[in-house]
Amino acid sequence: MRIDKFLKNSRLIKRRTVSKDACEKGFVFINDKVAKPGSEVCVGDIIRIEFGNSSLKAKVLDITDSQKKEDALKMYEIIQ
Repeated sequence: MRIDKFLKNSRLIKRRTVSKDACEKGFVFINDKVAKPGSEVCVGDIIRIEFGNSSLKAKVLDITDSQKKEDALKMYEIIQ
């Protein structure tokens, strides 16, 4: 699955256009490599998102096309 779509489906970022912009500006990393919006994400990958002065790290646990808000939390695990 594309990283911009994964970020939207997992609700790490609320809108796909915002996740696409974050990728294009170099704020999103997959396994410590800069991710483009079309970069593929796999189970076990570590995603890092830079938000100004803070960052968020998450491990991909599941990849599904669509799910309910409650099930979105099962797609990733926050790590630090």
